[in-house]
Amino acid sequence: MATHLHLHASSLPTGIVTRNRKSLSLTFISDKNPSFSVRPASAPTLKATVLPSVVAAVSTAVDGAPPVSAAPPKTLPFRVGHGFDLHRLEPGYPLIVGGINIPHDRGCEAHSDGDVLLHCVVDAILGALGLPDIGQIFPDNDPKWKGAPSSLFIKEAVRLMHEAGYEIGNLDATLILQRPKVSPHKEAIRENLCELLGADPTAVNLKAKTHEKVDSLGENRSIAAHTVVLLMRK
Repeated sequence: MATHLHLHASSLPTGIVTRNRKSLSLTFISDKNPSFSVRPASAPTLKATVLPSVVAAVSTAVDGAPPVSAAPPKTLPFRVGHGFDLHRLEPGYPLIVGGINIPHDRGCEAHSDGDVLLHCVVDAILGALGLPDIGQIFPDNDPKWKGAPSSLFIKEAVRLMHEAGYEIGNLDATLILQRPKVSPHKEAIRENLCELLGADPTAVNLKAKTHEKVDSLGENRSIAAHTVVLLMRK
């Protein structure tokens, strides 16, 4: 038996397009093969096939119930994430990169310890998992993160990764700064990053580039990092 509903167009979910904003009549023919006819005040009858999810959404709009949550995403064999971060360099701050304190005449001005590499890695992992970015999970206006070591953020990202059933496949990071030279510290940074991630050393790569004296990065006024991470299903 067909069910006849009389709705105002404003109550319809996204995906049902009308030619005007007046009242509509919708008839659901059956549950197995749902369809409806739309009859605006001054237009011929239109027929269209409706997916079951749209039928459910319309029912929700009629009943006034909260929206039905979407089904969880399909489990993927691997996920890819990209992270980026940039901090201003100012005198009087330590320069911490990958958890390693690097001697320099200035460091990152930030709410936490300003570790641009670890922040970038965290965002890459969170992005691969489809989660909010680091600023939403660890907001910079929360006093408890003031001066916090970024290793805390990495540990939380790794916990979420394992909780979702993934592990590091490989990670490739690029530091961008004009000074100081990173090469004397690169291996220490990479080893610490491997330890924090619980990753095999062969799976973690670190590169460093200058910015050819262009803009704030090239003028030693800021430091940036990019990271790409591949997460593999356990």
